[in-house]
Amino acid sequence: MECALYVVATPIGNLSDITLRALTVLGASDTIAAEDTRNTKHLLQHHGISDARLLALHQHNERGAADKIIALLQQGQIVSLVTDAGTPAVSDPGAVLVDAVRNAGFRIIPIPGASAVVTALSASGLASPHFLFYGFLPNKSSARCSALQALIEHPYNLAFYEAPHRILECTADLQTVFGDEREIVFAREITKLFESIHRCKLGVALDWLNSDPNNLRGEFVVLVSGAAPREGLDAETERTLSLLLKELPLKQAVQLAVKITGVNKNELYERALAIKKTSDADDLLKT
Repeated sequence: MECALYVVATPIGNLSDITLRALTVLGASDTIAAEDTRNTKHLLQHHGISDARLLALHQHNERGAADKIIALLQQGQIVSLVTDAGTPAVSDPGAVLVDAVRNAGFRIIPIPGASAVVTALSASGLASPHFLFYGFLPNKSSARCSALQALIEHPYNLAFYEAPHRILECTADLQTVFGDEREIVFAREITKLFESIHRCKLGVALDWLNSDPNNLRGEFVVLVSGAAPREGLDAETERTLSLLLKELPLKQAVQLAVKITGVNKNELYERALAIKKTSDADDLLKT
């Protein structure tokens, strides 16, 4: 194996969910940078790997650890990066290290594997072909609602990670912002002994969570269905067209709106006529 930083995905629960390639890489590594060395030691022992040196790399020491790892690479070592579960640098430490190692001129080699969000989506039954992975929402309700408000118009499934002690507050905010009718999926303890995947309407989600204390335990992937297709223009296109009509003749406003939004010219032209007609009527009422 060549001297490089190997970004290795590890199981998200079940220790058997690791690829043969990942085991080969970890077994050949001189040093393994781990979010929690105790968890990684347990994984390595389970698979009979005992030679690699473990080096702690977490959110509080990542920059300092990156310097140490670059020094090891300069010595010709094979270094792997793992997190406690899943793929490093995705809502987990690692991105700072990867960036530093790349800037130092060393190769980054990803070793794919388990991903909690993709696993949850595969078992959700949510049919949309598109999704937005947001990761962890803000801890405080006001900031969380602001973040959700920015997502309210998106037509694709939304994917979040959430901790058990915040799941009730988070779900309440999801219901407040998105309403009762959207589908929500709680994928809890994925691949672990007490795995559960529950889908329901947002309007009854809090009742389900509160119906059994076990429903509140474990790490969550939370999926929410996207906004239903709406008739007419979306809010941002409507705003853009209206502003342009205030400053330009109708034909020019439509041409520029097409370039800005990519929306069909005929659809914009029909809407522009309606806006212009309403505006002219309002002007007559004012005179």
